[in-house]
Amino acid sequence: MAAPVDDAELREAQRDYLDFLDDEEDQGIYQSKVRTMISDNQYRLIVSFNDLRRKNEKRASRLLNNAFEEMVAFQRALKDMVASVDATYSKQHEEFYVGFEGSFGSKHVTPRTLTSQFLSCIVCVEGIVTKCSLVRPKIVRSVHYCPATKKTIERRYTDMTSLEAFPSSAVYPTKDEENNPLETEYGLSTYKDHQTIAIQEMPEKAPAGQLPRSVDVILDDDLVDSVKPGDRVQVIGTFRCLPGKKGGYTSGTFRTILIACHVKQMNKEAQPTFLASDVPKIKRFSKSHSKDIFNQLARSLAPSIHGHEFIKKAILCMLLGGVEKVLENGSRLRGDINILLIGDPSVAKSQLLRYVLCTAPRAIPTTGRGSSGVGLTAAVTTDQETGERCLEAGAMVLADRGVVCIDEFDKMSDIDRTAIHEVMEQGHVTITKAGIQAQLNARCSVLAAANPVYGRYDQYKTPMENIGLQDSLLSRFDLLFIVLDQMDPEQDREISDHVLRMHRYRAAGEQDGDVMPLGSSVERLATEDPSLAEEEQQELQVYEKHDDLLHGPRRRKEKIVSVEFMRKYINFAKMLKPVLTEEAAAFIAQSYSELRSQEQVNSEVARTCPITARTLETLIRLSTAHAKARMCKTIDEVDARAALDLVQFAYFKKVLEKEKKRKKQARDDTDQETDDEAEQEAEQRQKKRRKTRSGDQTATEGESHDPYDFSDTEAETPEVQARTPKSPDPSQTGETKAKLAESRLKEFKAALLDVFRSTHAQSVALTTLMKTINQDRPQPFSTAEVKVALEQMQDDNQIMMSDDIIFLI
Repeated sequence: MAAPVDDAELREAQRDYLDFLDDEEDQGIYQSKVRTMISDNQYRLIVSFNDLRRKNEKRASRLLNNAFEEMVAFQRALKDMVASVDATYSKQHEEFYVGFEGSFGSKHVTPRTLTSQFLSCIVCVEGIVTKCSLVRPKIVRSVHYCPATKKTIERRYTDMTSLEAFPSSAVYPTKDEENNPLETEYGLSTYKDHQTIAIQEMPEKAPAGQLPRSVDVILDDDLVDSVKPGDRVQVIGTFRCLPGKKGGYTSGTFRTILIACHVKQMNKEAQPTFLASDVPKIKRFSKSHSKDIFNQLARSLAPSIHGHEFIKKAILCMLLGGVEKVLENGSRLRGDINILLIGDPSVAKSQLLRYVLCTAPRAIPTTGRGSSGVGLTAAVTTDQETGERCLEAGAMVLADRGVVCIDEFDKMSDIDRTAIHEVMEQGHVTITKAGIQAQLNARCSVLAAANPVYGRYDQYKTPMENIGLQDSLLSRFDLLFIVLDQMDPEQDREISDHVLRMHRYRAAGEQDGDVMPLGSSVERLATEDPSLAEEEQQELQVYEKHDDLLHGPRRRKEKIVSVEFMRKYINFAKMLKPVLTEEAAAFIAQSYSELRSQEQVNSEVARTCPITARTLETLIRLSTAHAKARMCKTIDEVDARAALDLVQFAYFKKVLEKEKKRKKQARDDTDQETDDEAEQEAEQRQKKRRKTRSGDQTATEGESHDPYDFSDTEAETPEVQARTPKSPDPSQTGETKAKLAESRLKEFKAALLDVFRSTHAQSVALTTLMKTINQDRPQPFSTAEVKVALEQMQDDNQIMMSDDIIFLI
């Protein structure tokens, strides 16, 4: 008697669900959803639990707690519904599936809180996908033909992952009852795709000091390949236990799995949704700011980071990208822009990377020591289920058409660093190992941050010595910025003011204390975030609302573009493919030849990067990105000039600025800084002399100074050095000293500084000095003048002389 009651209950449930789906008299939501499903050639309908609860609360609670029987009834009701709308379509598919979304209440869990009380219930589990198996076919219905009897046999297969209560035997028929051999009709048999994934608890949600837990999920049919490792997902499905057999008998412990009926991504979408009003706004914005749009967008990049104007411009170019060209012979000219930031600690390198991670459509973060060469490119692994060798994509393959942010780039070993050479130029990874030959696409930009060789930037070494990376790798970076932590009181005051404002800022609606936990470790107990849905419906704001704490009281006139608008603008601008004009091409060719000659002529000018033919491509890529920012279909000379400014700054500017300052300090007659320093040093020297003399008078009044007494204090030593060079004829020296004017001394100091800089040494011989400073000089220095000038500089503690060798102090 039990079976008919169950059958009656099943029919009643089926009728209830059919009433729910057939809502033409109500709002007609699911009626239209079913029609859309048929037109899209799909066979899975997504149903909101909130709608089911509102219409039939008893049925919704039974569905949550008794999933298997209710799901069978729901799917049958859906098939009836499809048959009533389109009879032919319902015959094309064996089964129609139902997926759920909405609010699950206490059934919204993480892999840690998924316990035995949820068995045979519908649950929503959220976490990170850590492992995906290969997609394999699983047989659903096999058809066999017997040549002897001319009969056809059909057999269905179900296992523990199916909704049926009793799984069929897994024996595949080869003979019929009379031992006649059977032939399998493969064309008439039905298969379905099958994949297993592992979901791990989110690391930030795991309790302190405990490892994250994971759960296995089974995906069938249209759900396979919907996620990849690293995705944050919500999986809705039925929680089931599988009996484990050991040695022919069933053990008391069970393996649990989740049979998914719907998978929802929690990541931000790669393509933002454009509303009808967004595109006109973007076009209007580009026209109204046609002159300074590039600067306006660059200023709005990471407004919480002070300064770094050129770096922000470069990052904007990287997000926009150039135009990729695939030639007829199959070779590819990349359009991705790679940037390397090298600098002192605490100059916001990692924060710039963090901003790109939040803004770029697809960005993958890695660190130097935390990733190996195969982890960045691709690895050959063994599948646990079958033991087959398979390829596993690394960070750069996963970031195809996106950005890879590598922090602590200098901490990577050289072997791992060479693994990314091919990716950065060719845009693909070639694997030839373990019998696998494959080429995977990895067309991604690289944004790397590193510290110099010695931890901090050493001013007395060239940039190349500070960077400590090979030229072959550096030439693959389009732009290389050296970010220095310079001591400037005015700038330090601005930075401290900016940082303090950031710490004082509080977002609207921020609470005073921590929110009380509700017993569950998930943030929201529904698959849809209502606040996000409201934001999507709101109108797109072009500018951020001005906040004195966030943007500063002085920058009231400067408008900051909102993050959402920036994201949509960049996505829209990336679609353009500007064409190079003749003027821009001529300017780029001229600029490139000048850069090359500048490197050859001024070989002593420190540069951060080798200038190769790749620099020419860099200029083209940067000018293309600038044209995209202007929403222009042609690359004009304006774009080429902006690209040249960036390249000049990245390759020479930092050091050139510094050299200009030094030359001004040394050569400009009107500059008072050198005089002040000399006066201060002279005063200090006189004070020291007075102290030593008074000390000498009090200690040993009648004794003369012994030059060979090494027990004397250091302060006395310069006095001896000052006396020793005195010549026997004081009148002659006096005359020469009188002749050596202040301007002549300054000229000599500047020439001496140039000699030290050109030799890259701390000492120089007097003969070498005489030759070098009198080259191409209209008024050469005499030997007497040089000696007097050196004496004077020695008195001022600027140099030291010994055996006709001058040492720079």
